[in-house]
This record gives sequence, structure tokens and C-alpha cells, in this order.
Amino acid sequence: MIGGKDTKITYSPDEVFSKIKHEQIKFIDLQFSSLLGRFHHTTISADMFTPEQMQDGLPKLDGSSIVGFTTIDDSDLILKPDPNSYAAIPWMTEKKTARLICDVYWGGGRGRLERDPRGIAQKAESYLKAQGFDDSCWGPEVEFFVFDKVHWDVLTPYKGQSYSIESIEAPWSQEGTGYPMGLKEGYYPSTPSDTLTPFRNECVDVLNESFGILCDNHHHEVATAGQCEIDIKYDFLTNAGDATQTYKFVVRNIAQKFHKVATMMPKPISMDAGSGMHTNVSLWKDEKNAFFDENDKDELSQVGRYFCGGIINHAKALSAITNPTTNSYHRLVPGYEAPTYIAWSASNRSAIVRMPQHFKGTKYSYLKRLEFRAPDPSSNPYLVFAAVLAAGLDGIKKKLEPGEQIHEDIYKMTKAERKKRGIGVLPSTLGEALDELESDRKFLNPIFSNDVIDKIIELERKDQREISLRPHPHEFYLYFDV
Repeated sequence: MIGGKDTKITYSPDEVFSKIKHEQIKFIDLQFSSLLGRFHHTTISADMFTPEQMQDGLPKLDGSSIVGFTTIDDSDLILKPDPNSYAAIPWMTEKKTARLICDVYWGGGRGRLERDPRGIAQKAESYLKAQGFDDSCWGPEVEFFVFDKVHWDVLTPYKGQSYSIESIEAPWSQEGTGYPMGLKEGYYPSTPSDTLTPFRNECVDVLNESFGILCDNHHHEVATAGQCEIDIKYDFLTNAGDATQTYKFVVRNIAQKFHKVATMMPKPISMDAGSGMHTNVSLWKDEKNAFFDENDKDELSQVGRYFCGGIINHAKALSAITNPTTNSYHRLVPGYEAPTYIAWSASNRSAIVRMPQHFKGTKYSYLKRLEFRAPDPSSNPYLVFAAVLAAGLDGIKKKLEPGEQIHEDIYKMTKAERKKRGIGVLPSTLGEALDELESDRKFLNPIFSNDVIDKIIELERKDQREISLRPHPHEFYLYFDV
């Protein structure tokens, strides 16, 4: 922030090397993401880092050891650092370390690795420009849990499986020293019930000051046992993907500093609200928000309506990318503020797409956006933003209308009422979502190759099979005496 206004900062390679020297950096963390979103790194000595490596990349990656990248017979990959992603990691003070986010390339001059999710995000931005727009802005609202301790025992599934969660905020806590919250009673409690304010303060400080990721608000979320949200300012697509991955990286590391553990699992606690990653999006052309129309009742342009129509039309297939885990579908159930019905509205949070209505008028035209409420934080943000963009641009291209707005609480409608209003339902399992993606994938092809889509389906089917093979502990309660 400069003078109260956010200012974009870029670094040339020379400036990065100057900062490494000036800040007495000893090590460089080369960071990148796997296809499904795991954050990886390898570390090199700053003394050995050269301008040639910054330009040409470093031959430091065996692609066969990264899930979803390459096979063992063709696995030499190159990490090419992005100088604009330079940041000193503030908690690594003994041997000062900085990070650089990397693009992934094939060795031997064979170009970009198609399965590099950051490359897919960059391809999405190029496709957007080819469709006549300048930029897209993305603002993810990432929720997560912070627990005191978590234990699980799954290594001998034939003997039995279990997990347990410890949190001083939880109603099952036996500490006797706090103010436990009931299920679904965690929204905006004051301290001392909210025990995580100092933790979130530090996360915000680190994101703002060290990584240049601006945060304008943080709070306790609806669920008990440490559910949090930190809101980060919107940015262009690839930058927003970088920011979201960095956000997860920072949250986990600061949690460890506080002797706690953070998770992006969508639904770790039964019978309580899950964690979402509501995704706000707008398109821009000639420095104007293409979604804003002052003459429309809701100030949403026809372009915005068509974009919304694309999301509505492809919502089921998108689920395999925006909600990519079996755990995701424990969140997508009625009654816990998670969207399950395919509809859109202005302020209705039971719809899958809404238009936030806090402010109106040309003064706030820059805030006009669509909020897609289905995604969750287990997803890969690069893929989510690229897939949602592909769906929206398909809607614009084909002039897909989103249908009538739904202003009523959809959760209270009967099945017959929903059918009459044309309200669809999201897939209820990962398997169903993958079936939808298999049958509705062409809209992704301008950005996602079939090879990438096939690999996503293959990896997620594997997770689905692992869960389907194992009995659930609650099944003993339901069926042991049958």
C-alpha cells in the first residue's frame, strides 16, 4: 500500500538479485503447484543462483515424482522462476530464505508442461484477450479450520479407522478454560470466545507486508472449533491463483508457529458448516467493468448475464474441478449455508451464483461482480479460475441466459417447486461430478487440453475408489445389528 492505495509492484531479474544481496538472503525456495493443487518446493543456495538460471530455468525437477505431471520414462522438467513472485519468507530468520514461484517446462526445449496449473491459468488469460476482453479480476473468499490437534488412524483399515479433533473452542472440549461455541454458532463472536484473533492478525500482517497480498478483513466463521476466513483483495487471474496458494502456505506455517494445525478440508467437522472458497469474478475492457450496466435494475450487464448463464449451464461439470475431493460433497448438503441448487439471484445465499448488493451506482461500478459459491479450498485455484472463466466465456459466446432469478430460500422449497422453477441440483458425490465432466467438457477445451482433463478425472477417480473400498465408522452404528 502506498498512500492508502494499492500499487502493483513488479521486479526485473536484476532487481531480484539486488534484493537477494541487500536482504542477505541465504537460500531460495523454488515453489510450484501440482496438477491438483499441492504446493511443492525445492531449495537452492542463493550463492549458486545465477541470472542465466532466472532466464532459462533450473533443471531441478523429476516430473514422475509429482502426482499428475509425467511418467517415469519421460520426466526431466525445468523450473523457471517468475521474478515478480519474489518475497522473503519472514518466519525463516536463522538462514534467511526468499521464495520464487516457478513455471514448469519440459526439458530439451520442448516448451511448457501442459499439466502445469499455473500455465493453464496463463493460457486462460490469453484466451480471454482473444475473446476481446482485457482482464478478469478474481477475489476468492478462502475459509479454513485451525485446530489444536488432529489425530487419525487409517493405516490398518481391515482392523478399523478413526479420527479425532481437539479445539478449545469446540463444544466437546474438556479443557474447561475457555468459552466453547455451539455447532453453527461461530459467526463473528467476540474475544475471548474467538481465540484465533492474534493468529489471524499475524497471517494478515505476513500476507500484507511480506508477500504483497492485501487483506481487508478477517473473522471467525460459522463453524465451531476454529473456522476462519481472511479476505484477500481481488487481482488478475494468475496473480489471484498465486495469492491463494500463498495464502494457504502462510496460514499453515503461521498455525504451526502458534502450535496449532490448519486444514483446507471442506468438511472436517460433522453436523457443522464446511469451508468454502466463494469465487468473485468480473471481466474488464477499456478500463471499465464489463459486468456493470447502470440502466439495469440490478446493474448487471448482458455480458454479465451471459457469463452467469455459462456457469449455470456447466455447474455440474465444474463441480469436478471446483469441488475435487470426496470430502467436498459432505459440505454440499442443504442446511449448512453451502450451495446445492443450481440457480442465481441478487442477495440470495441459497443460490449457487449471486450478485453482491452492498453498494449501487456508478461510484461503485468497479465492485459489480458475480459470486460463484460452490468452490471449496481443497481445489486448485489456478484450475478453478480457469474453468469458471471457460464456462463464463462459453455463456457469452453462445448467449446462454441464466434463467429467472430465485429470490426465495431454495432450501425450503419442495422438490416439485424446484422442478417447476427449473432449479437443478449439484452432484451429490465426486463420482457423479466426474461423470458430468466426462460428458460436458468441450467448453473447457479452449483452455484445458483433453490430456489435462483426462488426468484430472483419473486422479480423482482414484481417490473415489479408495473411499468406496473402506467401511465408514458410522455404518457400524446404523447396520451392526441388521
